[in-house]
Amino acid sequence: MQPFGLTLTRALGLAALGLALALPNLARAQQAPAAAANTFDSVKSRGQLVCGVNTGLAGFAQPDSQGVWRGFDAEYCRAIAAAVFGDPNKVRFVPTTAQNRFTALQSGEVDVLSRNTTWTLSRDTSLGLDFSATNFYDGQGFMVKSSLGLKSAKELEGATICVQPGTTTEQNLSDWARANKIKFTPVVIERLEELVSAYAAGRCDAYTTDVSGLAATRSAQPKPDDHTILPEVISKEPLALGVRQGDARFADVVRWTHFLLLSAEEFGITQKNVDQMLNDPRPEVQRMLGKNGGLGPMLGLSDDWGVKVIKAVGNYGELFDRTLKPIGIQRGPNALWTQGGLQFSPPFR
Repeated sequence: MQPFGLTLTRALGLAALGLALALPNLARAQQAPAAAANTFDSVKSRGQLVCGVNTGLAGFAQPDSQGVWRGFDAEYCRAIAAAVFGDPNKVRFVPTTAQNRFTALQSGEVDVLSRNTTWTLSRDTSLGLDFSATNFYDGQGFMVKSSLGLKSAKELEGATICVQPGTTTEQNLSDWARANKIKFTPVVIERLEELVSAYAAGRCDAYTTDVSGLAATRSAQPKPDDHTILPEVISKEPLALGVRQGDARFADVVRWTHFLLLSAEEFGITQKNVDQMLNDPRPEVQRMLGKNGGLGPMLGLSDDWGVKVIKAVGNYGELFDRTLKPIGIQRGPNALWTQGGLQFSPPFR
């Protein structure tokens, strides 16, 4: 049996050694969140928001004939820029594919991902990113040529189906087919433009993605009526804005920009009447628009950040109607909670 003093000395020595070995790892663990937490300051000092968007999806993010990015996701980028800078034009758009979008965010190539991306548990926990807000509730469906005469996705036995890799769509398709005992042949193509071209050229019998994406693709075809979106919706796809993990300050700015758009619609504040609404006596409206409450500085923003955002892009309903309604997408679950939908903002107080 060893003397107590020797045992204690050895224990203390081992503890000190363990602490010494642990300190570098602890330092690295502390540095990672600190680096992420600097996004807000980096954006401010750069004088520009860098926003990751789709490579081109009608209604969501697509450059027009002048090279100006248009669509629902692109407008969210402008809204965030308006919140931070008071100027919706201080944003640079970076097209990202389904495969490289997460790497672009992780590496710092983009500050925020506004790219029809589904919020899932594995993505939330293992990819180094956080989802700040669900700005569009969607679900996966199927589109086929109307000439096939199909009425249900369950008639796709033996079909070839176009699908993008690296997406929840690919896994959902396999899960659905297995559950329904349907055999199919996947046609897997990474780039969206090439995938849509393959479907249009008849290389596959059906194309599967989020229903909103199907509607966008259908609207862009020479004869939209030649394509039918089948009635089945086989998944839940909460599309959300993504930031880097550990980036709580910037995540708050992104999250509350979304909530502002929802609350503005709920309280009847529009792009045209926002100046007049500054005189609205309702306390929550006054807090949203910076008349009192001091909420802007809590986010690191100006008191009137809400006014600047609404002037730039309007409220959620205006943004939706301007970008998605023209391609045939209805509000559905994206209606406000007061109208039977799922979109809901916490209170501004």
